[in-house]
Amino acid sequence: MTTALMLFRRDLRLADNPALSSACASHARVLPVYIHAPDEEGESAPGAASRWWLHHSLDALAKNLRERGAGLHLAHGPTLDTLRGLISRTGAEAVYWNRQYEPASIARDTRLKAALQAQGVAVHTHNAALWSEPWTVATQQGDPYRVFTPYWRTLRAQVTAQAPLPEPAFSDWAEQVDALPLAAFDLLPSQPWDGGLAATWRPGEAGAHELLDLFADDALADYARLRDLPARHGTSRLSPHLHFGEISPVQIHYELERRNARVDARRRADLEPYLRELGWREFAHHLLFHFPHTPRQNFNPRFDDRLWEPPDEPVLERWRRGRTGIPLVDAGMRELWHTGWMHNRVRMIVASLLTKNLRQHWRRGAEWFWDTLVDADLANNTMGWQWVAGCGADAAPYFRVFNPVTQAQRFDPEGEYLARWLPELAGAPPALRHEPWKDPALLRRSGYPAPMVDLGQSRKHALDAYQRARG
Repeated sequence: MTTALMLFRRDLRLADNPALSSACASHARVLPVYIHAPDEEGESAPGAASRWWLHHSLDALAKNLRERGAGLHLAHGPTLDTLRGLISRTGAEAVYWNRQYEPASIARDTRLKAALQAQGVAVHTHNAALWSEPWTVATQQGDPYRVFTPYWRTLRAQVTAQAPLPEPAFSDWAEQVDALPLAAFDLLPSQPWDGGLAATWRPGEAGAHELLDLFADDALADYARLRDLPARHGTSRLSPHLHFGEISPVQIHYELERRNARVDARRRADLEPYLRELGWREFAHHLLFHFPHTPRQNFNPRFDDRLWEPPDEPVLERWRRGRTGIPLVDAGMRELWHTGWMHNRVRMIVASLLTKNLRQHWRRGAEWFWDTLVDADLANNTMGWQWVAGCGADAAPYFRVFNPVTQAQRFDPEGEYLARWLPELAGAPPALRHEPWKDPALLRRSGYPAPMVDLGQSRKHALDAYQRARG
């Protein structure tokens, strides 16, 4: 009777889990394992909001496994030592896992695989996170892509709506040995700041499919029109579920195509704009794999240390707390603090203000996002910040500076989003919600701050810095 270890990481689901399905198909007994080893993840070690999500996602996975007669073996410590101990105690002949693509994870998994194989243990790895792994899409010259549009054209030609793997039908699970309780990972905050997260999200596989159902039923048909409106639930909000592997792009694509096919042809949604957004996620992983230095260094070295001022902690703190006096920026930062998430268009605007109007380095913003986003993902976070800052691959030009006022007027014309997150301004008419400084009495009454920066002058200073950087 053969036994295998199934090592869960950021693939916290039972359905469409290639490593789990393969382990169950090939062995009489399987022990599901999760090893908490953040020191091995380098820059991918989760921030505070992600740790909150991880706790609840692991709890959901453990409950799903218990309902199927299995236990999730939780352990804390070096992965290799922990696996060796489990192999010795269970007699496991093989270890299965789904691949990760961050630089530290690749290096760790390479060492793990070599060490386990050297002691005679089979190692089987699979892709559970992406349509296509980062090294499988290349230019005709065999080089990595640096621009999204040709990358997406190549990838899209390869992507079809394939049926995802079903949850494996399996009953002979191996027994746990000296497993830790989930609380031993100390993932939850010691002081309760997570009420907004708990009210907003349901981590786990079931929560992911609830959101997919909601998106498919209520938002997909109007996605192209509503996705830029932060006051509307016009996006899928599946990003944290994708990051933790509670759902896969294969599952999302297949389910959306399946539902679309059942609708009258005249009323079918155009899936392409949404699939293209999933393509950006793939492109981010493509870039991180081929350019692993980019979480800390500019993709375009021409801009090294020439566009940004030294860190200014009072400036950074006002930005973090949503006290800049620029309503759309402050609304976004408060939404982030309360829910662990921010609308994508607003993410671009708050990043533009920080890196261009306030002239703070994109890494300062990326660090705050990493700690406060429930969907914090090294590939996406790096690409997004460098794109807005103008120093990344396929970047918005540095001289493109988002104007938060005109963006709010265009995408939140009635100020609904602003009123939701800025209660000081909720009673003001829409025009003043966008530009409250035009009524000094409103600022005095409400306590909302005056702008910390002049948008026009700071834009000019940013453009001057860009010209100097060009040499």
